[in-house]
Amino acid sequence: MNMAQKKEKLMMLIRLNWITLRVHDLEASLRFYHDLLGLPIQRRFESRGRQIAMLGPENETKLELIEGSETTLKPEAGVSIGYEVRSLDEAMEQLAALGIPIVRGPVQPNPHLRFIYIADPDGFEVQLAEHV
Repeated sequence: MNMAQKKEKLMMLIRLNWITLRVHDLEASLRFYHDLLGLPIQRRFESRGRQIAMLGPENETKLELIEGSETTLKPEAGVSIGYEVRSLDEAMEQLAALGIPIVRGPVQPNPHLRFIYIADPDGFEVQLAEHV
């Protein structure tokens, strides 16, 4: 494969559309991601007997939640979802008021980034990051 062909393949992808999590209880996940964290619900629907919700701001990458009894991705697989916040200190205060524990952090790997991890109802890690 020559350089022009390699570059052509790299340009094939335009943007990330969604990340899918298979969750045990869609309503519990919606309470966490929508009610507590504030992600807007773009749509809810049923497909092949499964309840599905798409969350996230318009024209941005969505979080797709699919309700089911089987989990194909285990929380301990090392996958996390990351969101940016305006103020990590304010986010930590709000989390404490909501009774949501911080699983790890705060971590500051460099002078420009601070983050924490919390867990969703299925145990998936959610990173909240502030670019300082």
